[in-house]
Order: sequence, then structure tokens, then C-alpha cells
Amino acid sequence: MAVMIIVPIVAFFAAYAVTRVPEPEELVNNQISYILASDNQTELARIVPPEGNRQNVKIEEIPKPVRDAVLAAEDRNFYDNPGFSITGFGRAALGQVFGKSGAGGGSTITQQYVKNALVGDDFSLVRKAKELVISAKMARDWNKDQILQAYLNTIYFGRNAYGIGAASKAYFNKDVKDLTPEEGAILAASIQAPSRLDPWTNRPEAEARWNYVMDGMVTIGAMNQGQRAAAVYPQVQDPALTQQTSVAEGTNGLIKQRVIDELAAAGINEDQVNTGGLKITTTIDPVAQNAAVDQVHQQFASLQQDLLGAVVSVDPKTGGVRAYYGGDDPVGWDHANAGIQTGSTFKIFALAAYLDQGGSIYDTFDSSPIQTGDATVTNVGGESCGRCSAAEALKRSLNTSYIRVEKALQGGPQDVADMAHRLGVATEIPGLGKTLTENGGPPFDGIALGMYPT
Repeated sequence: MAVMIIVPIVAFFAAYAVTRVPEPEELVNNQISYILASDNQTELARIVPPEGNRQNVKIEEIPKPVRDAVLAAEDRNFYDNPGFSITGFGRAALGQVFGKSGAGGGSTITQQYVKNALVGDDFSLVRKAKELVISAKMARDWNKDQILQAYLNTIYFGRNAYGIGAASKAYFNKDVKDLTPEEGAILAASIQAPSRLDPWTNRPEAEARWNYVMDGMVTIGAMNQGQRAAAVYPQVQDPALTQQTSVAEGTNGLIKQRVIDELAAAGINEDQVNTGGLKITTTIDPVAQNAAVDQVHQQFASLQQDLLGAVVSVDPKTGGVRAYYGGDDPVGWDHANAGIQTGSTFKIFALAAYLDQGGSIYDTFDSSPIQTGDATVTNVGGESCGRCSAAEALKRSLNTSYIRVEKALQGGPQDVADMAHRLGVATEIPGLGKTLTENGGPPFDGIALGMYPT
């Protein structure tokens, strides 16, 4: 037992003695990443790290409330801790033993800086041990303000902005010295997940994180309750107005964002994409993609100017997306990834649930008006088949028949929701939350008629 304790301690101090802590500017290593179509040749987007974007600022130039916002978001005991978290290391060790890559967390600002600037973030105890050793030595060799300054000049804030100086320009088009506490909290909130927490594209989640940071500022004594109560969520500027280092035209910019989201889900974060020199091959078929975009433009050419549309073509064998169109603005709202009511298309999920429970497409249903809740459901144009098969009612898109199909299900509307999710309808949508639910409870009967955004 004594050996098990002494050996790691000796190893720690031996590594500590020979470890050198480099300066922040020695550590920049930016590379271009490419997003390619399925032919591995057609370029959809190019992610160019912002050489020269990083604008180092001195700690004195950063308003204290802005610094406090970062501490409230990332490390509330920064000025008191030894530079590392033993409990976080313990969780990572257990995660390594049990194969849980999501274990760990609780890293201090010093550890985050060391991870981002020196040791990387691969999932291993060796990497975590290096992080611990360097963090401990850095906490001894540097004072806390030096560490915080290096961290704030290195961390990624989204919008291709590395360092708080660049982030201040990207989000608010102002020098960092002019940031308000509320604006500082926006930047601090973005550190956790820069693209997902951009207020321009996902205000609900971004504002929830901002509230967490602002409340944290009260907790650490950086703001009083009166200031907190008076705080107003600030506006950020349109990302399109900032310098774009992601080369992507039209809807390819939206494809790029979906790729980044999928990579993040696979454990490859946005910072790695921006600096890793990656070649990312997608399932997008360049022929199908061009055809989809051309078709949208042709169809919309003679229609009203404010009409919105989206196209997603999915390979039914693999689930891979072959073509994707969410709009022509590469940094605008993605209508292909937005929650929109589907209407009568959703009747197929009611039928699928009915068939799954042993029903038949030849079973017949009445098509007369039907009462559900406070509403009387009818068919468009007074259409009716009297009493006809589920298949015929689907062909005619009869609302009344499919309310009755739904009522024949063992679980009613919930069975329709469950079948839709089983067949691939998203369970959550950014900015919308959980889908196919009525305020967190079972859906209403109208789910069979496509009343819920998906």
C-alpha cells in the first residue's frame, strides 16, 4: 500500500522538476480544415483559423467585471485554488477505468489553459497527469493575473475569435476595454460551447447560460442584487458583419455548421476543427446537392419574395444526408434545421403506429367531423369518403379519419410521438427544446395532423 502511494508522489515531483512552462505566444498552431462532399474532392467549406485575429491584451485592459464574469462561468475559486482540481482528476481516472469518455470535468482555468495550449484533450490518464503537473507548476511560477491573462488571450469564444480581444470585436464590434459587465457575461457564457451558445442563432440556451454567469457574479461578490436585477440581456451584432474566416458560400455555410455539430457530438470540439488541419468527408452528394439548390431557386423565382423553404434529401438505406438546403445566407437562420409544423405529412406516423400495433391499412374509419377537446375537426373543403380504409384516408389526407386512427391506438397521441421519434424525428431542436410534447406532457390529438414543430 505504501508503495502504491509513494511511487505516484515521486513520479509527480520528478515530472514537476523537469517540466518547463512555455510562454503563451509560443503555443499558437493554426491550420486550415476542409469540409468535403462524399466524392472526397468537392470542397463545401474551408475553415481558416484567423491568423492575426488573436489580439493579445493586458489584464489591466480587461474591465474587472468582465474578468469576474469569466471566473463566474468557469472557475469561481480561481484566486484561491492551487491551479488544479484533484476531484476532477479523480473523475477522469474513474472514467478511464470504466470507459466513460464524458467523465471528468471541473477543470480550473489553469487546467483549461494548459489543456488548450500545451497537452491537448485526448482521453487518457497520461494526458490528464501531464495537465496536473504543468498546472501545478504554472500556479507556482506565474501569478494568478498572468495565468488569467494568458487564458483570456488563448481561449476560443466562437465566431473564429481566439482571445477576448478578438471576441469583443466579433460579438460587439468594440475594444475589450469598453465592454460592459453584461457583455462580458455574454462572452464568458460562450466559452462552454461557442457555436451552440451564440445568441444570434440560439438565444434561449445562450440567455440561460448568461443568467447562470450573472447569478454567479452575485455569488462571488462581483455584483450586488440591485445591479443583477437591473441587468438587461445585451444585443450582439450579426455574425455576417464580422470578418469571416470560414470560406463557404450560400447554404454550404449552413452545412458547415451541421458538420461542426456532428463532430462535437462525436467528441471533436470546434477548437480542434479550427486548428487541427482536418479533412472532413461528408455524405453530401455534389450532384444531388447542386440539383436541390437549383430546384429551390427555380421554384422560388416566380413566387413572393419573403417565401422560405428548405430541402433535406436522406438516403433511406444509410440515413446519410445527400443534399441539404436551409437558405442562401451562409451564417443566417437554417430553415432546414428549424422547428416547423409538418401538417398532414405527419399522418404517416399515426398510420405506422397503428400498423405496429397489429392494425391493417385495410381497416376502415369514419370520415365525418369529430370532436376532440374543444375543437371540431373537419376535412379541407368538406372532403369525405363516408367510411373508407386507412390507406384511402391517407391518400385523401382526411383529418377526421386519422384522428380516429389515433384514438384507436393503445396510447393515443403519445404512441404517434413515440413512433415518430423511433423513425428519426428529432427528440430535441436547438432553440425549441423537446419535440412532440405539450409543455412537457403528452401531446394533443392534433399531433396526427402535424400541429407540432419538428
